[in-house]
Amino acid sequence: MRLDKFLFFTRLVKTRSLAQRLAEGGHLRIDSRPTDRAHAEVRPGMVLSFPLNDRVRVLRIEAIPARRGPAPEAQACYTDLSPPAAG
Repeated sequence: MRLDKFLFFTRLVKTRSLAQRLAEGGHLRIDSRPTDRAHAEVRPGMVLSFPLNDRVRVLRIEAIPARRGPAPEAQACYTDLSPPAAG
């Protein structure tokens, strides 16, 4: 699945265009490798790290969503490995 679609389907960003901008901004890493392509392929087992809302998110992909469903369905597609929020 495309990186931008994964970010959108899992409700990490509100719109697909925001997902594209996040991916093309050069701050997102897939398995510790920087990427600037919204069309980069993601698969279960990969680890994404990126800044979002004043903190760094680290997520391991557990499943590929078929659609942009409700939040509990979206959250089941990844495991949050992010460090605890400061303060």
